Amino acid sequence: MNQVAEALTGWTQEEARGRPVAKVLCLVHEITRKPCDNGVAKVISTGKVYQLPAHTMLQARNGAERILSASAAPIIDQAGQVIGVVLVFQDITVKRQTDAELLKMEKLSSLGILAGGIAHDFNNILTGILGNLSLAMLSTPRQSQVFQRLSEAEQATLRARDLVQQLLTFAKGGAPVKEVASLEKIIRDSATFACRGSQVRCNFILPKDLRRVEVDPGQISQVIQNLVINAIQAMPAGGSLTIQAENVTLKDDRCLPLPPGKYVKILVKDEGIGIPSEYLPRIFDPYFSTKQTGSGLGLATAYSIIKNHNGYMTVESVLGQGTTFYIYLAASNKKLMSVAESPTNLVHRGQGRILVMDDDAGVRQVAGRILNHLGYDVDFAMDGADAIEKYRAALTAGRPFDLVIMDLTIPGGMGGKEALQTLRQIEPRTRAIVSSGYADDPIMTHYREYGFSGVIKKPYKVDTFSHVLHEVLGHEET
Repeated sequence: MNQVAEALTGWTQEEARGRPVAKVLCLVHEITRKPCDNGVAKVISTGKVYQLPAHTMLQARNGAERILSASAAPIIDQAGQVIGVVLVFQDITVKRQTDAELLKMEKLSSLGILAGGIAHDFNNILTGILGNLSLAMLSTPRQSQVFQRLSEAEQATLRARDLVQQLLTFAKGGAPVKEVASLEKIIRDSATFACRGSQVRCNFILPKDLRRVEVDPGQISQVIQNLVINAIQAMPAGGSLTIQAENVTLKDDRCLPLPPGKYVKILVKDEGIGIPSEYLPRIFDPYFSTKQTGSGLGLATAYSIIKNHNGYMTVESVLGQGTTFYIYLAASNKKLMSVAESPTNLVHRGQGRILVMDDDAGVRQVAGRILNHLGYDVDFAMDGADAIEKYRAALTAGRPFDLVIMDLTIPGGMGGKEALQTLRQIEPRTRAIVSSGYADDPIMTHYREYGFSGVIKKPYKVDTFSHVLHEVLGHEET
C-alpha cells in the first residue's frame, strides 16, 4: 500500500498486512450501499484486468466515504501464472460532484431558455387580467358576492405571477439582485409565512450573531418557503420542522465544492416520510417530483437560486425518518443597508399627459384604462421608434408628455432602454418609467442608473401603478 492508499482506507500497510482484502478495502455500491466485489478473485481465476463498477464507493476505516475509479490487474510470473493482484484506485469524489453539478446546470439552462422565451408574453397576458380585475374591484361593493369572486380571481392571478417568477429564476433575467442582509429575519419570516395554516410547528435555532450575507432577499425567502412547503407536504399529519442557521468556517475541504472562507450554514430538517435513495440524485431536477401535486419546480428553483448566489445546497434523507436540506452562503463584511418601506395600498390620482409604449395591445389597453381612471390623458406607442416620433410631435405641437411609460423589451423592435437615450437627446428633462415582466433584470433594479425615474413590474394592480406615478410626478392624493 502506498501513502495515498493508506490515507484513503485509513489503514497503514503494517496494520493491513494479513487482513482480508475486503476488510481493508471495504467497497459498497454508491446508492444501495450493498457490498461490491473488489475483483481480486476474478482476476486470479481469469488472469484478466477487471474494471470495478462505476458506482463503487470506498468506506474508510473512520467512516469516510469516497467514490472510486478502480481496477484490478494480474501480476504474472515468467511462466505465465498469476501470482498476485494489483489494485489501482483513484478518488473521483470531487469529479463526480462536479459532473453532477454540471449536468444539473445544463438542465436548468435548458429550462432557462424556455422560461425566458415565454415569460414576456405570459406576463403581458397576466397584466391584462390583473389590471382589469383590479379596476373591476374598485367599482364593486366590497361586501358583494361579485367582489368576493373578483378577489378570488385576483389571488389566482397572483399565484400565476409567482409561478412565472419561479420560471424566471432559471432565465438570464432571474439573476439575483444582491444586497447585504441579515438571514435571521428572512428565515424566520419566510418559514412562519409558509407554515401558516398547516399542522407543522417550526422550531427555530437562529443565533443573533449570524454573519451578514450578500443576497437577493426575495429569492432567499423563496428558497426557505419552498423548502418549508416541501416539508409540510412530507408531513401530512403534522410534525416538527427544525430550521437552524450557524456560522461556519470552511477550510480546504474536498467534501464541499466551495472555496475556503466564512459561511452561514442553513439546515431545514423535517420528520416526514423521507426520499428514496434512488430519487436523491434527481431531487433538484426541474419538473421532477415524488408527489402527485405540485409543479416540480420548488426544489429546482431553490437549487438554482443558491447556485446563482455562488452557494451550495445538498440533501440527506432516510426513509421513514425525514429529510434534511443544507445550504451554504458566503458571509459578507459589508454593512447592512437600510430597508426601504413598501408601497402603501392607497390609490393616488393625478393629471397630465402620459405616453405608454408597449408592443402588446392588451397591455396598452389595460394601462390606458388604469391611467384614465386615475385622471390622466393617454396616448400609445407600439415600440421605441413609434414612441420617439410621437414624443417629438407632441413637443412640436406644444403639448409635451409629462411622462413616458416604456416596456423594457420589444421583440423585433427598439426597447425602453434605447428609446429613452434618444428621448433624452430630444428633451433632457424627459421623465420615464420602465415596465417589464423581467422583475430581476438589472435595469429594473438600478433603473436610475439608466435614466429612468421609476419602475413598474408586470403584472400590476391599480394601487401599485398609482403609487409609482405619485412618486414620479408628485401629485397629491385625492
